[in-house]
Amino acid sequence: MDPNEPALPAGELEDLHEKYREMKHNINNMFAVIMALSELGQRNPGHLEKLAKSVLERAPDVVRQLGAFGELLSARVKAAGGQTAAFPKA
Repeated sequence: MDPNEPALPAGELEDLHEKYREMKHNINNMFAVIMALSELGQRNPGHLEKLAKSVLERAPDVVRQLGAFGELLSARVKAAGGQTAAFPKA
């Protein structure tokens, strides 16, 4: 394989980039909600229960999204003939 040749075609890289952007957006939104609830919890301790519930509901989704993206990226790189380290399973 030519070292100057890209490992993945441009279309596949664009697809991976779009999936990465979507995942990053979703994770940032989740953290924004958690930060807002934590600030509210400092002012009104009654909001701490809502914060805990939100964290417990949203954290597994973040782990799922990261795992799915890692698997997709690994599969694409392997299909292109590259070697990847194993991504940890969540």
